[in-house]
Amino acid sequence: MLKLVYFKMRALAEAPQLLLNYCEINYEYIMSWDHFDDEWSNVKPKLAFRQLPMMEVEDGTQICQSIAILQYIENLGGLKISDPLMAAEAMAVLQSAQELFVPLNPTVNFAVGQDFSNKRDSMRIYLESRFSDLARYLDKHEGRYFIDDTPRAAEFACFHHLDLSRELDPETLKKFPRLIKFVKDIEDIDAVSTYLKNRPELVGVGTEPKLVINGTEHPTGVMKT
Repeated sequence: MLKLVYFKMRALAEAPQLLLNYCEINYEYIMSWDHFDDEWSNVKPKLAFRQLPMMEVEDGTQICQSIAILQYIENLGGLKISDPLMAAEAMAVLQSAQELFVPLNPTVNFAVGQDFSNKRDSMRIYLESRFSDLARYLDKHEGRYFIDDTPRAAEFACFHHLDLSRELDPETLKKFPRLIKFVKDIEDIDAVSTYLKNRPELVGVGTEPKLVINGTEHPTGVMKT
């Protein structure tokens, strides 16, 4: 079984999990300290690029970097785009979506109080600009998604950041009807809907961020609690 190794946060492991569920591929989500049986500070220097997420396949091969993980899942799920131009367009969308990681993900998962408010306010113009780009790109081809009617890595990466932006400020996304429809189309996929209902809930954003795991609230972070 595939193993996806990460931390207590809703960030770079989210798109891979969405894609895995969509493709109906079995996997195990494992916290870093459980997988390596050691603290992150000790594990970090030993990894290929000194960061997570990481996917470990059945033979022990470790795939690092979230885009590489997403591409691997796409191939397993039979979602690879054969046309090289269309594939390049999908990759462009995926890379653009990943550029939303900073500052959106760290702010939602960790910032509190005035620091959260300041980052949220300073981020609005940037998010609106990037969201506008994504909304326009959705109309480039026919279909519900960026390339056609099949969601792939680009779509799930984009969905994650749009979804997370609602934790930061729900009003930003509401300014883009095309993105609202895109988000709903993704959420209406049965496998995705089931995953979203059962994933750990992110609570206390902006005040005391925590993930509710098996009914227990855990502070977000890279330390075992």
